[in-house]
Amino acid sequence: MEKKIRVAMILAVILIFTIIGVITGSAVRSAKIKPEKKDTGHVLSVITTFAGNDGNSQTYADAVAAWEKETGNTVRDMSSQSDETFKTRVINDFQTGSEPDVLFFFTGADADSFIDAEKVVSLDEIREVYPDFAENIDEKKVPTSMVDDNIYAIPVNGYWEALYVNKSVLEEVGLEVPGEDYSWKNFISDCAKIKRAGYTPIAVSIGSIPHYWWEYCIFNHTGVEKHMTIPESTSDEIGKDWVDGIRNIKALYDLGYFPSNTTSATDDDTFMMFMRGEAAFLLDGSWKLGTIVTECQANPNDPGSLDEEKLAEFTVTFVPGTEARSATDMIGGTSMGYYITRKAWEDPKARDVAVSFVSYMTSDEIIQGFAQYTSDVLKKKHLENMSNYNSLEQDAIKMLRKSTSLTPAVQDTFKGACRKSTFDGMTDIVKGRRMVTAAVEEGLKVYREELK
Repeated sequence: MEKKIRVAMILAVILIFTIIGVITGSAVRSAKIKPEKKDTGHVLSVITTFAGNDGNSQTYADAVAAWEKETGNTVRDMSSQSDETFKTRVINDFQTGSEPDVLFFFTGADADSFIDAEKVVSLDEIREVYPDFAENIDEKKVPTSMVDDNIYAIPVNGYWEALYVNKSVLEEVGLEVPGEDYSWKNFISDCAKIKRAGYTPIAVSIGSIPHYWWEYCIFNHTGVEKHMTIPESTSDEIGKDWVDGIRNIKALYDLGYFPSNTTSATDDDTFMMFMRGEAAFLLDGSWKLGTIVTECQANPNDPGSLDEEKLAEFTVTFVPGTEARSATDMIGGTSMGYYITRKAWEDPKARDVAVSFVSYMTSDEIIQGFAQYTSDVLKKKHLENMSNYNSLEQDAIKMLRKSTSLTPAVQDTFKGACRKSTFDGMTDIVKGRRMVTAAVEEGLKVYREELK
């Protein structure tokens, strides 16, 4: 009897442990197949110029939102409008260790300081880890750094600079929209008629954004062949061209062809003068086209609310030419792109996310969305279906088809500090408080000293 009881107890214990084992095994297996908690994603710090009046700001915001949704990561966006303050802020961020993970910035001399300090990663280095990175890009179209001739920034689109026209003002004055043969002499004559009719000929904030007139007025004297050569001094041939070009800006000011408050008004102020039909001409970049379109929408966030009749009041054409430069010779090229910083690259998590972000933002589809009526750097060509574009975009495409050349902006290789005497100092120049020759010579001296 006792033997039977002991056997029963042993069997009971075995059964208990078996049951426990089954339960435990089941729990373990359950734990193994249970999905891991979804990662909440990485916060990527990004700085671009897609802000304020930039025509691609909404395109950028939409692309960022799509990437965030697709990857589960988040962009901490610190973008702001492009101007000299923005450039200074970015350079200072690198100097203080406050740079972002990804930066959309200029490809010219403004980037030299942080490239030279090895604060950003080259395309070749990225491809050592990510061989397919930016494989859709035609590298022949991408600017290399003057520091070491490597590619650091991946562009999304090219640019051009041209003369926007308020056709309503010209119609009131009895003038035709300038064409391919428009000369500087014609321009000065037209500006005189516009002023006599009570309008401002040229919308420009010469005190804060003299960049475009600085570039084209010099281009009008240097021409295509010499424009990218920075002079040794004001006494050489190209140096004299620079002086003569900036003197043309002062002449426009003295003739009263700029707004009366051009030295104190903001760029937004003078742009709205143009949009309201108070000024006839606006010299600006391709990025301004989208801003004009947005201003013609009843709802800035709804492209479907575009007032096509209002938009039809505006067009874009060539900047008046000279004997040295045909009107159809334009300033243009590729001047900005996405950089991945060394700070992000050396953080394994940030590295993957930064590469993912830049890859997405420079994909064929996204680039085509940004480029539209400008040039791009893609290997794959996309056909232009004019029905996809509004009237101003169509005018831009037609203009580009007639362009005889695209020359990069020399100011992109003329370092920031060098430009202070003629950019920041433009108010003193036009008001006669500073001689043009002295201002140009000062800038050239700074440039030569920095080269050393």
